[in-house]
Amino acid sequence: MSLRVGQFKRWMGTGAAALLLAACAFQTGVDPTLKPIGRPDESGLPVPNVAQPTSPESARLRSYFNQVQQAQLNQGLLRSDGGGPDTPYTAEMLARNFEQIAFYNEYNASFSGRGEKTLMRRWDQPVRMAVVFGDSVPPSARKTDSAAVRAYAGRLSGITGHPITLRGSPNFMVIIAGEDDREAALVQAAQRIPGVTPASLSALRNLRRDTYCIVAAYAGGADPSTYTAAVAVIRAENPSLMRLSCIHEELAQGLGLANDSPTARPSIFNDDDEFALLTRHDEDLLKILYDPRLKAGMSAEQAAPIVRTIARELTGGPL
Repeated sequence: MSLRVGQFKRWMGTGAAALLLAACAFQTGVDPTLKPIGRPDESGLPVPNVAQPTSPESARLRSYFNQVQQAQLNQGLLRSDGGGPDTPYTAEMLARNFEQIAFYNEYNASFSGRGEKTLMRRWDQPVRMAVVFGDSVPPSARKTDSAAVRAYAGRLSGITGHPITLRGSPNFMVIIAGEDDREAALVQAAQRIPGVTPASLSALRNLRRDTYCIVAAYAGGADPSTYTAAVAVIRAENPSLMRLSCIHEELAQGLGLANDSPTARPSIFNDDDEFALLTRHDEDLLKILYDPRLKAGMSAEQAAPIVRTIARELTGGPL
C-alpha cells in the first residue's frame, strides 16, 4: 500500500477577541526567558551556532515524512510545474473554485467537521512576515527556508498588489520548528504579535501525525472579515519539497483563501496533493481576492457578478 499525505489542518479565526481557541488552556514547560546563543537571523532573533539534538519522536517523524514525500513523488504527485496543457481551466471554473475556496472554511473552530459558508476575508493593512526557527533546525536549513519565505512573500505581493514584506514589527509569524521546540517558538509568536495570546495558539501545539503544517488567521479589529494577524506552523521534520509546499500553501491561505476544493485544478488548494507549489490557477485566485472591485465582508452572492467579470479578464474569456 502506498503512503498518502494526510490532510493539512487549518483554522481561520473570525475574530481575535472571540476565538474559541482562546478558551483552551496553554501548558508549556518552556521558560520564555530562555535565550539561545549565536548570531541574529533575519527575524532579528539569535541563531544557535549548532542545531540542538532531536528526540527519538522527532527522528521517527522525519523518517516517516521522507517516506511520504518519496511515495507521493513515485505516484507523480507534488508537481512543481504550475500546471500545463493537461490542466486547462475556464473563467467559469475559476469563478466557481474561487467561491468554494474564499467563501467557506475548511474546518470548524474545533476541527470536528467541515467549516460553514462565510464572508470574504483578506488583509487591509500591510502584511509583515517574520520567520522563527526552532533550535533543532540547522543553520543550512534556516538559510534555505528564510530565502524561500522571502522570495515567496515578494511573489505574493506582486500577485496581489498588496504589501507583503519581511520588514518591521511582524503581524504574520512563520514558525519552522520540530516536535521538540514548537512550544518555545509559539511562546515567541505570542510575545511578538499584538492580539495573539498563548491560549489562542493552543491548537497549534499538539499536532496530529498527519498534520504537516497549519495556519491560524485572526481578525482582531472592528471588522471581523479583515485579518490583523496570522501564525503559520511548519514542521521542521518535513523533507525539503514538503516543507516548501507548506510555505506555499499556508502563507497563501493566511491571506484569505481558507478552504480546499476537490474541483480546483491545477491548484494547491486541493487535498489530492497533485501540486506542491502555487500554480497559475492559484495566482488567479489571489488576484481575484485582492482585486479592488471586491471588499472584505462581501457575501458570495454579492461578489459573484464581479468575480465572474474578473475571471473572464484573467482567462481571456468573453466579457
